[in-house]
Amino acid sequence: MDSRLTEVLVCPICKGPLFLSRTDARTELHCAKCAKGYAVEGDIPVMLEKEARDLTAEEVEAARIRPAA
Repeated sequence: MDSRLTEVLVCPICKGPLFLSRTDARTELHCAKCAKGYAVEGDIPVMLEKEARDLTAEEVEAARIRPAA
């Protein structure tokens, strides 16, 4: 995913900053404020509130420490 895109994207719920999270299982944009994760599918972020998943406490803490990448 293009880092310039992550710099301008904000959470669709609260308009807060997003953090790009990559694991072996998935790539997501995380919002620490809302505790939501938005999937990135084929370098395209799915920024729909109804498609977002609830983040774990550990994921929220990681997003607070490392704001938008």
